[in-house]
Amino acid sequence: MIEWLLVPVAYLLGSISSAIIVCRVMGLPDPRAEGSRNPGATNVMRIGGKKAAAITLVGDMLKGLIPVMVAQFIAVDPLILSAVVLAAFIGHLYPIFFGFVGGKGVATSFGVLLGANWMVGLAVLLSWVAVYKLFKISSLSALVAATLAPAYVYLIMGMQPLVYVAALIAVILIWRHKTNIRRLLAGEES
Repeated sequence: MIEWLLVPVAYLLGSISSAIIVCRVMGLPDPRAEGSRNPGATNVMRIGGKKAAAITLVGDMLKGLIPVMVAQFIAVDPLILSAVVLAAFIGHLYPIFFGFVGGKGVATSFGVLLGANWMVGLAVLLSWVAVYKLFKISSLSALVAATLAPAYVYLIMGMQPLVYVAALIAVILIWRHKTNIRRLLAGEES
């Protein structure tokens, strides 16, 4: 039963906002008040450049990857693993340390899926890269990769609770990108 403690720990780790911390340390404006007002790597790139964005991206990915890798290391039950995956992701979206105002969750979702299974993570990453190479639109790449993730989990890991969690993450990512989707449909997404 002690393994269930990983769930709140994953949420708390997910609640660490890499974007806000990176912007504070680098003397940049608060990403919640500038650009798209989203505390994520894409907005940090707009307001602070590639270096700040890269640090943010790695930080957001690691806060998803680390708790899932710990869960994998101690060989938790697939249900607990799925709960850890979801908790880290939700922590990013609704961080307790930053007034429950978080990012869209793309990098953190990649981190949790990579931690759950490296082949799933690689498949998601390759999907993102392929769509980005074709269209040069980050949000479209994220939406396609997220939509494919449950299928990758099923094909690589079989039917288990993580398939449902990956599907839920995909739905949440689509919902969090609703303004991007409107701009995509209008041909206005950069």
